[in-house]
Amino acid sequence: MAELTLVAEPGRPTGTRPSRRLRHEGRIPAVVYGPGVEPISVSVAARDLRTVLSTEAGLNAVLSLQVDGKRFLTLARELQRHPVRGTVTHVDFQVVDPDREVSAEVPINLIGEAVELHRSDGVLEQQMFSLTIKSRPADIPSHFELDISEIVIGASVRVADIAIPAGVSTDVDPESIVAIGQPPRVVVEEVPEGEAAEGEEGAEGEEAAGEGGAAEASAEGGGESGGES
Repeated sequence: MAELTLVAEPGRPTGTRPSRRLRHEGRIPAVVYGPGVEPISVSVAARDLRTVLSTEAGLNAVLSLQVDGKRFLTLARELQRHPVRGTVTHVDFQVVDPDREVSAEVPINLIGEAVELHRSDGVLEQQMFSLTIKSRPADIPSHFELDISEIVIGASVRVADIAIPAGVSTDVDPESIVAIGQPPRVVVEEVPEGEAAEGEEGAEGEEAAGEGGAAEASAEGGGESGGES
């Protein structure tokens, strides 16, 4: 994975108001930290940050962070976002060693079309959307692809079915389900209590009417017999 360069300015003032002022100026407050590195408060241009995090590597992009003439190999971690707008309000840059493994969350993309599942009106349910892996920073995959075209109702694809490249490992149980074919979802229409009660009353009324009609018919029949005799 290629390194991307990002310039950071050191010496930013800390606190809510200074941070708000920085964001208003188009900059994002940040901190650089890692083994053997004292935490450094910095800021980066919001546009530049979006650019380096919008590549195929996403949040796992290896960043060459330039700070006041010094270069740090980093990964963007702990992004804080605005609760409404979703824009980044703060970011931590973790300094990494290019020769040591780091942990990362890699997205899982489902490919193919589950034709037989759809013919049976089944539903494809994805239960795992990313896989936790360990690798050197340069070996972090941008994503994993998993073919689901053979899935039918009751069948599944698991972590063991993911093609993990050399130099990458995971501690996740290989039998963990990534996606499964579920049976059709049956929608049962519930009858409101009021309508159900009215229906029962109507049925009872019909039964009563039927019994009353039978009684009247019997009485009329009896009267006619008596008159003839």
